[in-house]
Amino acid sequence: MSTGSGPLRIGLIGNGLATSLSPLIHEEEARALGLSGYSYERLDLSGIAAVDLAEVLKEALHEGFTGFNVTYPHKQAILPCLDSIAPDAAVLGAVNTIVVSEAGLTGYNTDRSGFLAGLRRVLPAGTRHQTAALFGAGGAGSAVAAALLDFGVQNLRIIDPVPERREQLKAALQLAYPARSGTSIQAGGEELAHEWVSTADGVVNATPIGMEHIPGTPFDTAWLRPGHWVADVVYRPVRTALLAEASQLGCPVVDGTTMLVEQAADTFALLTGIEPVRTRMRSHLARLLAPAVR
Repeated sequence: MSTGSGPLRIGLIGNGLATSLSPLIHEEEARALGLSGYSYERLDLSGIAAVDLAEVLKEALHEGFTGFNVTYPHKQAILPCLDSIAPDAAVLGAVNTIVVSEAGLTGYNTDRSGFLAGLRRVLPAGTRHQTAALFGAGGAGSAVAAALLDFGVQNLRIIDPVPERREQLKAALQLAYPARSGTSIQAGGEELAHEWVSTADGVVNATPIGMEHIPGTPFDTAWLRPGHWVADVVYRPVRTALLAEASQLGCPVVDGTTMLVEQAADTFALLTGIEPVRTRMRSHLARLLAPAVR
C-alpha cells in the first residue's frame, strides 16, 4: 500500500473523465473514515495525440501523487511503465490500480474482483450461467472474462473486432485456467455475435459502447430473450440502452454501478490499507445518481 504519515493523493488516469464519479466516491468514504489529507483527482489525457504514460506517471509522482487508478483506454498500455504486476493482473494483461511503495510501482486489477462481487450480489440465486457471451477483450473485458470464469461459467465466448486482442485474451485465460475440466473458451468476431448471444445464458458488455458520449448497443438487442441475464460495465448512464431494452424483456440486469463500487472499495483498501464500508459506499453512489435515474 502507499500509505504513510503524509497525505494520500490519488490520481485517476484516463480519457473523458469529466463525468467520473470515482473522485466523489473515494473522497466521501475517506471523510467518513476520518482520513484527513485524502484527495482523488482526475488526470484526464483526452486530446493528447501521443500519450507518454511513463512521463505522465513520473510527473504525477513528482507532484506528490501517492497512488493511481487507471481507466479507459490505458489499462493495458500502462503495463510497461510499472516495476511489478500482481499475478492476477499479469495474467489478464491489464491493471486499474497502481500502488506506490519503496519497491516502486505495482499494478493490480480490482475490476475482476469487483465485477465478480457484483454478479454474486445482484443476480437471483439459481440463475443459470453455463454459457456467457462477452463483448470486449480490452482492459475491462479481460477482467470481466476472468470474473465470469470465477463465477462458474463453463462456456465463455469472447467477441471483439480485433483478432489479436481477442486471441491474446483467450490464450491468457486458457493458461490461467488449465485444470478446469469442461471449460470452453472461444473467441471470434462480430460475425459470430448473433449465434453466440442467442445461445447464451448471459450477455455482458465490456466495451465503451453505451457511454454518454458513445451511445448505442454493442449488438442487436432483438437477439435477446427473457431468459437472458444482461450485465454492463458502463455506469454513465446507469440504465444504458442495452440494459433498458433487456429490462423491458424481463431479463435480470446488472448495471455498471455494482462493479464501480466493488472495485472502488478494493482499490481504496489497496491504496490506504483500510477496509472501507461497502454498504456506505453503495448508499453514497445511489444518492449521487438519484437525479439521473428518476
